[in-house]
Amino acid sequence: MKVYVHLATGFEEIEAVTVVDVLRRAGIPTETVSIIGERLVTGAHDISVEADLLFEEADYESCDMIVLPGGMPGTTNLGAHEGLGNMLKEFAVKGRWLAAICAAPMVFGQAGLLQDKTAVIFPGMESHLKGAKLGELPVEIDGNIITSKGPGTAMAFALTLVEILKDEQTADTLKKAMLLN
Repeated sequence: MKVYVHLATGFEEIEAVTVVDVLRRAGIPTETVSIIGERLVTGAHDISVEADLLFEEADYESCDMIVLPGGMPGTTNLGAHEGLGNMLKEFAVKGRWLAAICAAPMVFGQAGLLQDKTAVIFPGMESHLKGAKLGELPVEIDGNIITSKGPGTAMAFALTLVEILKDEQTADTLKKAMLLN
């Protein structure tokens, strides 16, 4: 089992780092993947993160889930990366897990992956969920697609990924250890 969290210049730091932290606490191998051709990626709030891998080094055959954090212009940068777009479509066709938070579900919408799926996005950006049914929950799961609304839902999003990839008991144990209600 392996998860790749993708980083582009202008990514939302809370969303990326929370997911990586929580998944690793759960014992789920998680690596950050830079799509900018260098390992050091600067987020939307001037926090730089050193990615584990470059996109060209990533082994998507061994990856079980692709995660896209939001943020601007991080989301538009993710959406403009042709290789990542092709990989998202391949994952969708094979029914493999795809997850995005905040503005990043728009990348799924642009790729045509949300047709008749329930999805959420950062409030005010709903028009980017092309073909989707608008959900109401902080985190929505429809088939192999998981979406969430934004920085304030990052912990719920990460814990949902733990439930999907491991189990509810592991997620509950983490909630207690991190003092979440």
